Amino acid sequence: MDEQAMITRDLVLRLCANATEFDQGWIEADAKIVVPFTAPRDTALIERVVAAGRALGVKRLLVCRTRAEFAYEPVTEVAADAGSVVHVIRTWGDEPTDVLVAVEDFSAAVLVTATTLTVAVGPPDFLRPLVGPDLESARTAFADEARESRDPDLLHAAQAYGCLEPGARHARNPRGPGPDLAERLSVRARSMRENAPGGVAALRALRGGWAWAMVAVLLVAPVFVPATAAALPVTAGMLWLVVQLAWLSRSRTVAFSTLVRILLLGALLVWPLAAVEDALTAASGADPWVAHTYIAAWVEEAGKLLPLLLLMPPARRRFRRLAAVDYLLLAAASGAGFQAAETLLRALPAGGSAALPPPAPATFLPGAVVAPELGVHFSGHGVLTGLVGVALGLAIVGRRLFGRWLWLLPLAAFALAVLQHTMFNAAVAEAVLGAPLEPHPATAVLHGLTGGGAADRWLLLVLLGAAVLLDYRTARCAADVTPPLPGRPPLGGLRRRAYGRAIRLGVRVPGDIAPLFRRAALLWARAPLRLALTLSETVHEAAVMLVAARRGPAVLAAAWRFLRERRAYAMGAARAGERPWRRFPAREDLRATAEGLDASFFGVAAAASAAVAVTAVLAAGFAGTGPAGGGHAAYAAEALRQAAGWYEALPPSSLPWVWAWGVALATLPAAGWSVPREYPDAGAFLREPSRMAGRILGALAPGQVPYAVAGLAGLLLPRGSDRLLRRR
Repeated sequence: MDEQAMITRDLVLRLCANATEFDQGWIEADAKIVVPFTAPRDTALIERVVAAGRALGVKRLLVCRTRAEFAYEPVTEVAADAGSVVHVIRTWGDEPTDVLVAVEDFSAAVLVTATTLTVAVGPPDFLRPLVGPDLESARTAFADEARESRDPDLLHAAQAYGCLEPGARHARNPRGPGPDLAERLSVRARSMRENAPGGVAALRALRGGWAWAMVAVLLVAPVFVPATAAALPVTAGMLWLVVQLAWLSRSRTVAFSTLVRILLLGALLVWPLAAVEDALTAASGADPWVAHTYIAAWVEEAGKLLPLLLLMPPARRRFRRLAAVDYLLLAAASGAGFQAAETLLRALPAGGSAALPPPAPATFLPGAVVAPELGVHFSGHGVLTGLVGVALGLAIVGRRLFGRWLWLLPLAAFALAVLQHTMFNAAVAEAVLGAPLEPHPATAVLHGLTGGGAADRWLLLVLLGAAVLLDYRTARCAADVTPPLPGRPPLGGLRRRAYGRAIRLGVRVPGDIAPLFRRAALLWARAPLRLALTLSETVHEAAVMLVAARRGPAVLAAAWRFLRERRAYAMGAARAGERPWRRFPAREDLRATAEGLDASFFGVAAAASAAVAVTAVLAAGFAGTGPAGGGHAAYAAEALRQAAGWYEALPPSSLPWVWAWGVALATLPAAGWSVPREYPDAGAFLREPSRMAGRILGALAPGQVPYAVAGLAGLLLPRGSDRLLRRR
């Protein structure tokens, strides 16, 4: 054992408010998690403390007494094994005293008081060996113990560390703000599912039947009105873009059905934005090239963000639980819908073949328009609006961690989107209107830095990766109030090595250097740790989905909902900080879902229904339209005028088909895209075969077929997939 120059007073003043309580300022730094618990002062407790230190990859621990009479004793550095720590404590005598055990960089510590109270502070990996994998249950159990025992020390600790609300010792449920309109509707829908299952099943069947009828209309309408054939490839291409971004956004909390509805809302924005463009052009008396180049770019780039503003009043509580990638997805879906509508409106007068490329399922982020002869590369409305959305998400979610300077990101992203849109529209206006346009040298330089627009997609991917890292880092701050994932976290060795490296390098960073250099050094020390933790959590969620898929579509659907709702719950808690926040869904509901998944994973696996398999395979044949890239981006007002002229020239016999086609496009994205809550099974088919058709339609609307296909494909996974999750 080596004695350091540091004395007990220096260590205690850094970490503790007094001999038996940690300092709140130290806890709030780096958003550490606190779990108080009671345990007898014996060797078993010391072994758990040492195991917690080893979970962080450390080989040495700092040990000292915290009472004032020992303030000038040297801090003892011991090896991370129980025997060494016990030996140090025994040299202090037989009288119980308060003991502090900390890691070298002060990122985690345990305070063992002279009574049975012990307080552990640090990251989740440090706390699990001490209190178990479920930190939220450990805090709740301590609060219940303090409330029932009425011990003043335990009650004080429970209130000081947030296990109980101050001044509300008997309140079991934390207070918070009331629900918003979206939450009230969600609660009402759940009540209907529980109290009127028959009526809900009938509505689901009606929804499924209507959706398949609308698919039939989209397939049949081109026979009578050939120009409408452009609808399927254009909308499928933009939907494929949203699917790709949603799959890459591993930390998203919004449902895919919400993104499809936002896509529809973005498409409907074409009409009001075209009216605004016409009004501004008429009011300013601008030339046509000015309207194409400047008015259209500014109005459309700003207008595509309107869905975020429109959804905020009815879902203001939900917006406070959004992740950074959610803003990207909502904005990209709005932009993709706008481009789909604009492209379709321009394709109608040309008979449905206006520069539409062939279906390309392998296209990455479709919608780009490349015009080598004009020297421009337009990445598409979905990508450009997604850039603004992800920058906005980074600023909203990350401002507490990195400061208000992040608000410069949305401004820069919006300026970039306007620049790219303006340059493309200027090139198109020059080709169509014959107006020679020369960009300002500064504009040309800025446009050239992005490769003429070719780098926009890759910039979006970089910002998406940063948003995912930020989301997982933010959610980790709420591990003390969030139910854990089923199974043991994977990649434990990688996490230990990453923690050990971060601690070793962090200790070497001097505390008296310039703040900028210190932050840079700590960033270098901790960056691999952030990546390792994010990778571990991503792999853990993927393992949960794979093991759930082996148990059939119903369990997989429950796992999808649990993962998404759990992320939203964690984001709400982390973003709220010390402020009251709306807990939705309720903690009890999340825990019940987690326990149900645990029982499914580590109990008896359920077999999937053969009826679902047959129906899903048959239905997949009707939904096999390949996605396609978008057509030329254009001036929305001009596209709307061209479509209006095409409509006026139609013969009266074609109008009913156009109306039905429009109704199909407007209603198909509105419903039938959510993860099904119930699937028909073989037992129900044998008992009530007459009701099977309605149950199949209720669970297999066109947008729900991929969920069933994924669940059925999971049944083909080998039994060894279950080893991806180990029981905690």
